[in-house]
Amino acid sequence: MHCDLVIIGAGPAGIFTALQLLRRGSKKRIVMVEKGSPIEKRRCPKGKTGRCVNCKPYCHITTGFSGAGAFSDGKLSLSFEVGGQLPELIGEKFAQEMIDYTDSIYLDFGADHHVEGLEATDKIKEIRTRAIRAGLKLVDCPIRHMGTEKAQEIYGAIQNYLMDNGVEILFGHSCTNLLLDDGACLGVLVEKATGGGQMEIRAGTTVVATGRRGADWLEKLCEEHHIAHQPGTVDIGVRVEVRNEVMEEVNEALYESKLVGYPKPFRDKVRTFCQNPGGFVSQENYDNDLAVVNGHSYKDRKSENTNLSILSSHNFTYPFNQPIAYAQKVGELTNMLANGQILVQRFGDILDGKRTWEKELLRSNVRPTLPDAVPGDITAGMPYRAMTNIVNFIQAMDEVLPGFASVETLLYSPELKFYSNRVKMDERLNTNIRNFYALGDSSGWTRGLMMASAMGVLCGQKLADEEEA
Repeated sequence: MHCDLVIIGAGPAGIFTALQLLRRGSKKRIVMVEKGSPIEKRRCPKGKTGRCVNCKPYCHITTGFSGAGAFSDGKLSLSFEVGGQLPELIGEKFAQEMIDYTDSIYLDFGADHHVEGLEATDKIKEIRTRAIRAGLKLVDCPIRHMGTEKAQEIYGAIQNYLMDNGVEILFGHSCTNLLLDDGACLGVLVEKATGGGQMEIRAGTTVVATGRRGADWLEKLCEEHHIAHQPGTVDIGVRVEVRNEVMEEVNEALYESKLVGYPKPFRDKVRTFCQNPGGFVSQENYDNDLAVVNGHSYKDRKSENTNLSILSSHNFTYPFNQPIAYAQKVGELTNMLANGQILVQRFGDILDGKRTWEKELLRSNVRPTLPDAVPGDITAGMPYRAMTNIVNFIQAMDEVLPGFASVETLLYSPELKFYSNRVKMDERLNTNIRNFYALGDSSGWTRGLMMASAMGVLCGQKLADEEEA
């Protein structure tokens, strides 16, 4: 196959690259390669089975058109301060302009016009004051909440728009390698996700935007083809679940509290991420059968609990250069303790040095929204440094939100974020390989829907400018 542009991965970065080209009137022949299914065929059987069945050849929650975004809580962070290090590359002002423009595209496809976190300024000041006293920073970030079900509708509309306007999407296909010659990328090798013969796709430009799922794969490609990159930060943490009453003040004023701290004794960065008021804790499975925890929130379906992630950031130096593999080993050990599932433990039991038993969960005020999570001992699998950071951060958060560090607060593990491999590029997104671009979370520059989408728009604009020149 021959085309002008091949995009590997139909997540937000890849989608918005193609979308921006179309909006600019591009005549390029665009081919997208996606391992999973069209959005209308993505189905998680857990609703019927009551537990994760580890779907093969891939998890429907994380794989398919729009990636994990279609089954996430669908929050768009509207500030350059949230979502990764792209502002360091292109500048804070320009990054904010790109976010604002990308947000307008989401609105065009049906996103809710209401923005959380712009009102209740007096209440936000009170929360910030308590955060300062606790040694934490409250990051101001307006949130546009699509909701899991609405996100699927929006990405479904984008999928139909791309296909109606000539973008070819090869579903059920995965990229196995790049085609390079004399420092230039000439295209890719792909095969059916279920196995089969390989096919060459020759392209004038190649974009890899494989998301967190593809970070490890991209890291291996960078090593093989000498694509300039460097190990970055890896985030290891837990998903915390409390009653809505504990989080009510923050939920109403901000919807999502983005708090950052550097607790003693290690002073590593620890932050909250992906808060879901009235939400549900969920399980995702990676291709290597690694089970990780996440959280969803819906517009119309609500629980009695709020869940959020607490992530401890770790930076490694010479001679170690495999942060993704390190995080995977942490997850594998935790999975082993839970017999391939997600571990859950009460915070009070962690402080008491004991495991949690099912009977203790049954009589708790906080009932797990992930019913097949296995009660156990997270500390048996979590590294000491990360666990210490998390415990001290939770206790600091209790000063901001009394009751957050209660005995019955639930911690689920593992929560891991794979975006460690940072591909080196300039402000125009050029790498050391001609005609090759790496975008989104797998590039190491973004974290989350909005920043990945904005990076895709930026790439689409660059390619459109070159086409018009």
